[in-house]
Amino acid sequence: MDALALVEDEVRELIRRKGLDPLRQGGEVRNLVEAAVNDYGERSLVGAVPPLAHAGDAMQHVYDAVAGFGALQPFLDDPDIEEIWINAPDEVFVARNGESELTSLTFTGQQVRDLVERMLKSSGRRLDLSSPFVDAALPDGSRLHVVIPDITASHWAVNIRKFTARASRLEHLVELGSLTPQAARFLGAAVSSGLNILVSGATQAGKTTMLNCLAAGIGSRERVVTVEEIFELKLPLRDVVGLQCRQPNLEGAGEIPLRRLVKEALRMRPDRLIVGEVREAESLDMLIALNSGLPGMASVHANSAHEGVCHS
Repeated sequence: MDALALVEDEVRELIRRKGLDPLRQGGEVRNLVEAAVNDYGERSLVGAVPPLAHAGDAMQHVYDAVAGFGALQPFLDDPDIEEIWINAPDEVFVARNGESELTSLTFTGQQVRDLVERMLKSSGRRLDLSSPFVDAALPDGSRLHVVIPDITASHWAVNIRKFTARASRLEHLVELGSLTPQAARFLGAAVSSGLNILVSGATQAGKTTMLNCLAAGIGSRERVVTVEEIFELKLPLRDVVGLQCRQPNLEGAGEIPLRRLVKEALRMRPDRLIVGEVREAESLDMLIALNSGLPGMASVHANSAHEGVCHS
């Protein structure tokens, strides 16, 4: 066993003894890692254990392994990387500035499964033969999607779409050059006036970011209810209730689809309804709600705004 693996095992044992939750007690775990690496370094000086190449790199590696997502963590921390996907244990890709590239990173099949299990831990969602697809949010807001055999041919297919929003208000989109000042003023007036707004676009086009920016203009006295497959919206408002779908249990019962949530949201006295990723039957319930005087916003996959309205 190499030096890094020895330190990692020691830290995992210390975490277990102290009863720490690495996902929620990151500061304490980082202090523990630092102390463990320093202690290991002192023991290596007298030849008791193999030496570490670089203490700083070792601390980061061990922390990523026990409190982050291991070898994928540097990609998650890299602001230039927008998406990460695994087609097979030895086929790990990233998208950087819109261009995909094959990385040199390799896993074993078991490592991929362990990694997915760790990612799903905080979401409460599951993945098995009866439910071979899963959508979940990572703690940093990134979106995880996994498909397993026999839906895939041989390997687990993992996709992580990072939450890389650089704007939270319409003014930020103007500063980034995504909107003209005139368009931002028009959209701001539309939000203030309570008009219904449909945000359309392809995958990774920025629909969720646009919804966040639009919603930032909602009045401070309004009660907002959001409905999503998984939590992605982050609204800087005082009175917000977020609802997300639920997968069926092992017996196939207990599923709560988006359509059900739209209906439930209407019973919660919303002043404004926001529906993320309208795709199926929930569009009817949303349109009924919006045509009854309740202002709202929604995002939809469509080639254009005109096609989005026609398909809805």
